[in-house]
Amino acid sequence: MGVETIARRYASALADVAIKSGRTEEITSELNSWQKLIDSSQELNTAFGNPSIAHASKEKVLESLIARSKPSVMTANFLRVLLRNSRLTALPFIAAKFSDELEERSGNVSGSVVSARELSEREKTAFAENLKKATGKNVRLTFEIDPELIGGAVTRVGSTVFDGSIRTQLIQLEESMIKN
Repeated sequence: MGVETIARRYASALADVAIKSGRTEEITSELNSWQKLIDSSQELNTAFGNPSIAHASKEKVLESLIARSKPSVMTANFLRVLLRNSRLTALPFIAAKFSDELEERSGNVSGSVVSARELSEREKTAFAENLKKATGKNVRLTFEIDPELIGGAVTRVGSTVFDGSIRTQLIQLEESMIKN
């Protein structure tokens, strides 16, 4: 099972509990803090991910960190579950999926548009409106420029990619010419 699938399952379960308790912002903030803590320490990342280190030792380290940082009971218990299931090193993916899950449940999704040139405000608004029609959700977009696209744009919403770039069209044309 891939890390993305695992992250989605844990994030979805945590979202169920966080929404029910009304503490989504607190949990999001704490998860992000823990993610940064683990990411910033190669020793922690290695220790939690190393199967040759005894589980009891990992528990002691985690409990020590929990005692110092004093997260909410919900976050502390979630971290313990991740450790018990050897998934603590997947926390960065889980935290990202948790944010995505909360956004989606609130009727919003994040997306990105990479275009060959700077888009006007009217074009940005048109992208957002068209994606809202296509997804049925409010889409928060980030915009980037990649001149290598030659023209057009590549739009990502969740795991869906809409590729209308000239570069991709040229690649597809070349492939079809080679096959024929």
